[in-house]
Amino acid sequence: MPQFQMSYKSLFYGGLFMIFSLFSPYAEAANTAHDFLFQSIDGEYLPMSDFKGKPILVVNTASMCGFTKQYDGLQEVYNEYRDQGFVVLGIPSNNFGSQEPGTEKEIKKFCETNFGITFPMTEKVSVKGDDIHPFYAWIRSEGFGLPKWNFHKYIIGKDGEIIDSFGSMTKPTSKKIKKIIEAELQKPNVQN
Repeated sequence: MPQFQMSYKSLFYGGLFMIFSLFSPYAEAANTAHDFLFQSIDGEYLPMSDFKGKPILVVNTASMCGFTKQYDGLQEVYNEYRDQGFVVLGIPSNNFGSQEPGTEKEIKKFCETNFGITFPMTEKVSVKGDDIHPFYAWIRSEGFGLPKWNFHKYIIGKDGEIIDSFGSMTKPTSKKIKKIIEAELQKPNVQN
């Protein structure tokens, strides 16, 4: 019986995900990052609203990229600030050089085995093109550029607004990223 309930829940949330993913105008109606949802790398429902009141470093990732070693830095910055409420969200994407060809199961195993990743990760999604995930369509509608390559970083504030964007060359442990994270952690939580 619990197995059936889990399957029903997965179907329900999967249906919601499909509805939101199919209608990109949803991105235009969204007010903050908290209005979006993903599926986790394990296939579970992962609403961004779960991160209300927490700064988030959102990064499109790839396992076979020259920047893949940045997983170490992402885990390091997550370890440093997670007890204060900070979140890193890894979003696997195969948009650049086909450098993330694996399944979610393969990606998860690669990340855990090679980098000890413990921060949340989503299923593999598109961060550009006709099949762009609504979250990234919203980023574009907010005037921030879309990723030009793997390991592009966006910092989302506690209120769900985009604070800044950094290209692949900027390391997750850079002083400028840490400065923004620390400033955001000091802000009081806002009820929305």
